[in-house]
Amino acid sequence: METLPDLAGLTHAEKDEVIHALWDLVTALRKEVVALKAEVVSLKAEVADLRGQLAKNSRNSSIPSSAEGLKKTKSMRKKGTRPPGGQPGHSGSTLKQVDHPDHVVDYPLPDVCDACGGLLAGQATTEARQVFDLPPVAREVTEHRIHQLRCTCGKIHRSEFPADVTAPVLYGPGVKALAVYLTQHHMLPVARAAQLLSDLYGLSISAGTVQSMIAEAGTLLAPTVGRIADAVAQATVAGADESGFRVAGKLNWLHTAVTEALTWLGLHAKRGKRAFEDFGLLYRLKGTLVHDGWASYRELDCAHALCNAHHLRELTFVHEECGQPWAKHMIDLLVAAHHETVAAQGQPLTAMRIQAIRVKYEAILAEAATANPEKPASGKRGRTAQSVPFNLYRRLRDHADDVLRFTTDPLVPFSNNLAEQAIRMPKVKHKIAGCFRTTEGAQTFCTIRSYLATLQKQHADLFPSLVQVFKGNVPQPSFSA
Repeated sequence: METLPDLAGLTHAEKDEVIHALWDLVTALRKEVVALKAEVVSLKAEVADLRGQLAKNSRNSSIPSSAEGLKKTKSMRKKGTRPPGGQPGHSGSTLKQVDHPDHVVDYPLPDVCDACGGLLAGQATTEARQVFDLPPVAREVTEHRIHQLRCTCGKIHRSEFPADVTAPVLYGPGVKALAVYLTQHHMLPVARAAQLLSDLYGLSISAGTVQSMIAEAGTLLAPTVGRIADAVAQATVAGADESGFRVAGKLNWLHTAVTEALTWLGLHAKRGKRAFEDFGLLYRLKGTLVHDGWASYRELDCAHALCNAHHLRELTFVHEECGQPWAKHMIDLLVAAHHETVAAQGQPLTAMRIQAIRVKYEAILAEAATANPEKPASGKRGRTAQSVPFNLYRRLRDHADDVLRFTTDPLVPFSNNLAEQAIRMPKVKHKIAGCFRTTEGAQTFCTIRSYLATLQKQHADLFPSLVQVFKGNVPQPSFSA
């Protein structure tokens, strides 16, 4: 450790020199302290941000529950008052006996009593038990024969094969429909679908043949799916969403636009404006579009409604992880308003109730503003980074009309659940396969899935419909949005 100099033996000039040196040292140390304090503040903010990221899950953010692995997830749903299981008055789905069974096996009584040896006489009572089972399944081969004969005059007469019998051996519409049904609706891998057809029906079908059946279905269904897109574009209310989709080793985007009765899916290399322009669907929409608030949707020339399921998750994070009470107040308000609109059964709320909800909404935003003052501009290029609570508050403030659209328009849903559901099963397919090898294959999947999801919404039988598709008679869904 350095010792202080003996000031008694120094001249005035030397003392002044020491004082100046000490002052320079103190000034430098002050600057260093200021810099270290700023670094501590920055590191604390970074630690808080990282802790926040670690605390995010499917309950308080947009992270899907499937991304959480085997971690136990907690639903945002509140426990109901009704007991679990079927409720009183519910018809149930218990297996019931049929009036006309396919087979009857009788077990007759003996002619004499085994106790006394007397003849059994009189009318016996009957008790029946029925066993439901599947009969053995097998392929059915139909041979088509034509004939040729030369007349005595020299003319050759020849009958004709049906128009759809184009080769010496080919698969019929039932086989094609089942292959498409298994792979495009139940998401079986192509190879496993081929194996199932072999195991059950004795059909030795290659994976390539199944792929060709899928491609044929895509071609046959393309005009109908085009009409579905047109119908969605004309809807009063539609939902839209997008999700990453890996195709041919590159990131693509699966887009969806839906109504309660229609589902349309499309694939594009881009996520936003370029995709919207190429599809053309959303640019034609003049009704209300429900979405998650992504900026590209905001540029569309239509009314907007924001998904409040997203808001509830983000508000949960701000309340539980950031400790801000206003977020819980907003959750309670939005949930209560949602229950009120559901209870109205499609009828609009009164102007007085709408105004009351809005007044309370604005009061909660005032709480949020007090708890989250905006950070001043940093002087650097671009927007100054703000906290997670502030960004959520700003969105709820700037787009209040879109957040509360469900209270003013009874046709607008509380969340964008319909669009998210439309993407869920394609994501299952994506996870099973790992990716799509070709863009054409992924686009074909979107076409077939659009058709099947639409039929399912309209309670149509999917497999018989696919059989008709391969017979050249495509069943048309209702195009009323």
